[in-house]
Amino acid sequence: MKYMLIMRSTDEALKASKDIPFEEIINEMGAYNESLINAGVMLAGEGLADVSEGFVVDFATEPPAVTDGPYGETHELFNGFWILQVSSKEEAIQWASRCPLRAGSKLEVRRVTDESDFADFADNEYIQKEAGWREQEEQAARKA
Repeated sequence: MKYMLIMRSTDEALKASKDIPFEEIINEMGAYNESLINAGVMLAGEGLADVSEGFVVDFATEPPAVTDGPYGETHELFNGFWILQVSSKEEAIQWASRCPLRAGSKLEVRRVTDESDFADFADNEYIQKEAGWREQEEQAARKA
């Protein structure tokens, strides 16, 4: 099972993090990432650039409206993510609970859908194409 861990913070947490040497934060996150990698559960993980560099595409209008950041309230935004391959929801909870975040921060944990979620549509052209694309990715990864 794949799970995505989505990192969120409050204004208070961001303010408090300014009192911590940035190298300390890097070292804590680095050690956490290393433990995920060594356990063989981390498929991906990235931090995100400041919200001022982002934008939102809103499909409420035609054509869609593009709004430059910053946008939204801090607690609505996410700062980074991990994608883990684990055996169960319980294992995802265990890994999420070990993340070195401080008070005011949260991890939203969501299961990543897979082909079993679309079993009723197995004959759909794009479900079949996606299975082929995933196979191509796996073959390319094995060659790399």
